Amino acid sequence: MPISQDELQARLQGAFPDAEIAIQDLAGDGDHWRARIVSPVFRGLPRVRQHQLVYQALGGSVGGEIHALALETSAPPEK
Repeated sequence: MPISQDELQARLQGAFPDAEIAIQDLAGDGDHWRARIVSPVFRGLPRVRQHQLVYQALGGSVGGEIHALALETSAPPEK
């Protein structure tokens, strides 16, 4: 069963409460998503580790409820 945009947003916001998160349904089917996450948690981490943290936050959803997830992750600019 596909995941709703609200549910995906809530899961990501719960895992990364200080993040700016933008989600887009790429195919209109609730299975293919793009998520842009800008979080201080990612500061100093390689991109692979950033993506691993997102996959951990979503548990077993990727490959199940979420068929495909295009990720863009970064840390906010330092002030």
